[in-house]
Amino acid sequence: MRLLLLPLRQIYRGMVWLANSPRTLVLSYLMLIFVCAVLFTFFEDKSFGDALWWAVVTASTVGYGDISPGSVPGRMMAALLISVMVLIVVPLITAHFASKLIVDTDAFKHDEQEELKNNLRRVRQLLEELAEREGVSVPDSAGPSAAPSD
Repeated sequence: MRLLLLPLRQIYRGMVWLANSPRTLVLSYLMLIFVCAVLFTFFEDKSFGDALWWAVVTASTVGYGDISPGSVPGRMMAALLISVMVLIVVPLITAHFASKLIVDTDAFKHDEQEELKNNLRRVRQLLEELAEREGVSVPDSAGPSAAPSD
């Protein structure tokens, strides 16, 4: 079963890698446009300028219709380009921008967390010293808390 899921994991890791870097995301978008334009030039016997225009219009899902593929390979490539843009590239761009907008300003930094842990250790130590002086036992904080009595 793990062997069957390996390709899906690799695809997922690739998409995470793309999504985490705007530079790689834009570069992959430009490469996709360029490759599709070259293939369109080959399949449809059009100029590279027309093919580039077609790739940009198709990828943006505007679809003016001034240039459209007539051959089966050209149409399959157009369907693939539209699917990749709508299902992968646009959601990755949206997710990247959304993740940059959602920032937890209340989150503690590492050094603040370490300071809090040290303070809690010191409070625990003082509590244990006080309890020892008073002859009271301090419940272990690692265990479950006792239910309140009625």
